[in-house]
Amino acid sequence: MHSNFMYVISYMTYVYICCLKVSYFKNASICCMCFLCQSITLRASRINSVTVCRERCVFQVQVMSLSGTQEMEEQIRHLLLMPYNNGSITIATEDIKISRILILQCNAESHQTRKGLFEWPATAGGKHASQPCPKSPHHYATRQCKLCLRTHWMDPDLEDCPLVVETIPDLDHVIVTADNALDIVEMIERLLSNHSTLSYKELVTVLNKLEDIADLSVVTPNLGQALINIISDILESDSNLLPFTNTILNITEAVGDRMVGYDSSSTLVASAVAISVVDVVPGQFSSLTFGVSSDRTGTKPEIFINRYPFNSTVAFISLPSALQHSFPQNGLNQSPPRVQFQFYGIPLLFKSSQKGQTLNTFVVSASVTNATSPIKDLDEDVKVMLRHLIPNTLYKVQCVYWNFNKNNGQGGWDDHGCRKYNSNSDYTTCLCDHLTHFGVLLDVSRTQMDPANEEILTIITYVGCGVSSLFLGITVLTYTVFEKLRRDYPSQILINLSLALLCLNLVVLVNSWLSSWGLYALCVAAASTLHYFLLASFTWMGLEAVNMYFALVKVFNVYVPSYILKFCAVGWGLPLMVCILVLIINREAYGSLLYTDGQPSFESLDNSNNFCWLQDNVTFYVSVVAYAVLIFLFNIGVFVVVLIQIRHMRVNSPAGTRSGLMHDLKGIASLTLLLGLTWTVGFFTFGPARVVMLYLFSGLNSLQGLFIFLFHCLMKENVRKQWRIHLCFGRFRLDEYSEWSNSASAGVMAKPRLNPPRASVPSVHSVKSSSTESTSASSDSSQRDSSCKRPNLGLFVNSLALPRAQRRPSGTGALPSQRGLNQAPGRRNHLLDQQEER
Repeated sequence: MHSNFMYVISYMTYVYICCLKVSYFKNASICCMCFLCQSITLRASRINSVTVCRERCVFQVQVMSLSGTQEMEEQIRHLLLMPYNNGSITIATEDIKISRILILQCNAESHQTRKGLFEWPATAGGKHASQPCPKSPHHYATRQCKLCLRTHWMDPDLEDCPLVVETIPDLDHVIVTADNALDIVEMIERLLSNHSTLSYKELVTVLNKLEDIADLSVVTPNLGQALINIISDILESDSNLLPFTNTILNITEAVGDRMVGYDSSSTLVASAVAISVVDVVPGQFSSLTFGVSSDRTGTKPEIFINRYPFNSTVAFISLPSALQHSFPQNGLNQSPPRVQFQFYGIPLLFKSSQKGQTLNTFVVSASVTNATSPIKDLDEDVKVMLRHLIPNTLYKVQCVYWNFNKNNGQGGWDDHGCRKYNSNSDYTTCLCDHLTHFGVLLDVSRTQMDPANEEILTIITYVGCGVSSLFLGITVLTYTVFEKLRRDYPSQILINLSLALLCLNLVVLVNSWLSSWGLYALCVAAASTLHYFLLASFTWMGLEAVNMYFALVKVFNVYVPSYILKFCAVGWGLPLMVCILVLIINREAYGSLLYTDGQPSFESLDNSNNFCWLQDNVTFYVSVVAYAVLIFLFNIGVFVVVLIQIRHMRVNSPAGTRSGLMHDLKGIASLTLLLGLTWTVGFFTFGPARVVMLYLFSGLNSLQGLFIFLFHCLMKENVRKQWRIHLCFGRFRLDEYSEWSNSASAGVMAKPRLNPPRASVPSVHSVKSSSTESTSASSDSSQRDSSCKRPNLGLFVNSLALPRAQRRPSGTGALPSQRGLNQAPGRRNHLLDQQEER
């Protein structure tokens, strides 16, 4: 019985050609190719007059024999080893390999192409199959079944067939199956090669097909690479990807989650995206790092696992050992836990819907396949280091992650659970307590400011705070030491305001020094203290306005028991309550912009200065901005009311008593500084005029203490008198009795009390050049009985006679007498005349 065997034979031959006439063989390769079967490699050399050609040949032989396989192979080998020599040509063989062909035909196969679906029947090796074109049945496509060790189908010849899938929308009619997944991927790749921009409908079609492929097929490394290539092509197109960001991220993650056929780890890299999957052993997991090196365009990324970053690193993520508690339980028939890393080199995929924010890094992510629960609130933080696309020295950076649920399911950046670890012009390192897609945003909503202006503003701030601290200290000391200056309410309010501003300036001056210690608790203490005294300063500015409102608007029947005590409770207690609430709700809101906790960091890549302040935007806008807005809106209202009230008094005063323009301007300036209206400039530090407004804001507010000293100490007559009485010598010294003599002569004498048990009659005071000067028209004893307080109106109400807010006399239950309060305009004008004469 005859046996039919097919063999593939390869061997090396040496061909020696004796050239009688060398000129006949100018090219040895031509000589050899004339009689050799299939040329794979060719080398020629000449030794003396002999040309030597070395060839490797592969061919198939069909053998009909009665002998066995081994015997037949020996016969073939023996025949090939026999030398051949015809006198001019000698052929010798070596390195003979004989392999038996076990697969003799190609199986039936369905092949999905752009020119339609072709059903190729089973075909013997070496034969051709033909099929009619789906769109043009009178034309045929052919396909060869190549006979070899692994007999397989060759690429079909579809030259005569017209296209069926001509455009991307035609893919809607193609059904994805597990068998044709790779064919559809190749089809999509060809279609995308002709598109630089994809429309919304085209993106929907392509992404739907990719989702079906990832869900239905077995994702081998080859199929996974093809899918990653398509995603990279989509990312590099000029398409609007914002509505499809979540879909693209989910498809990429599905490729990594479903990939099979690799050994412990696998990496798929395309020009704009890369993924790595690593199988881990839960009990042996300690840490895992993923890094990407690339150029600044994000193309041609190189992936490295468990290697620390170097200078060309654009993204790096380090997973803590605590992550192993989230690994799925590894059953008998279950694959080991898998960690997947992703890198996206196209920031435009993550367009932020919020104005004023831009992504200045590439995006890196980490996830665990089939995790037991959402990975969040980890005991150890995930460290993420990202390189800035554009070196940043001007804008504030923010560590964020991609929240799939924001913007009605389209996704958006969120900072919950992420904080900045350190940062410099090139790199930012973030700490997060969960796994997702990470990036770094820049706040570019403000007009760019060059480093020179920033340095000048810093100098202005520190110099201004230092100067203000000195003069605020003098102001507080002056009003505290001299008892006669702090008798009235406005003076006591001024002392508290000056004390709050003094503490605020001192904390600003030492803040950077405290944060340089690198102690987180100390930084939180510094930030919360700065927050407290800032709010306290705002509050006392508001209380100044409240006191003016009581003095000018609620002039009559105003009695507030424990007036200053209640003011102090509000002025110092309300800011304290706000700061305590912040510490209770979110202690991490306080800290340093670039805080380091002493742990090892990438110091070669990150280095910057620190400043302790509020780091949470919501906390800042609620507890600082909103707080200040409410106070300053009220202060502006009081300011307008005071202007109107003073205007009416000016109109009703005699012509000879009206002050000049410079006098009014000084009053307006004093009132503006006392109410803190210069702080409202901070609300206009945006747009093209930002730099100018910042200079105004820094100059006016850092020097607020100096202005308070000028208007309420240096320009106050009674303060200067106290200085001359107690601090001066010689001819500059003023005797105390002379002050009281002047005071008595300047006032309007009060009527003597005829009935001592009755309540004292309130006298009318004249307000001099400051809020704290109160010249009594009665004797010293009468002052003590009435205990009248003056409104804090500063220079603005100079030369005005105003009634005072009364308090209840001690020892009586009756209200103060109303006599003398409702004076006729002529009486008030007479007082103005007297005041101007003095």
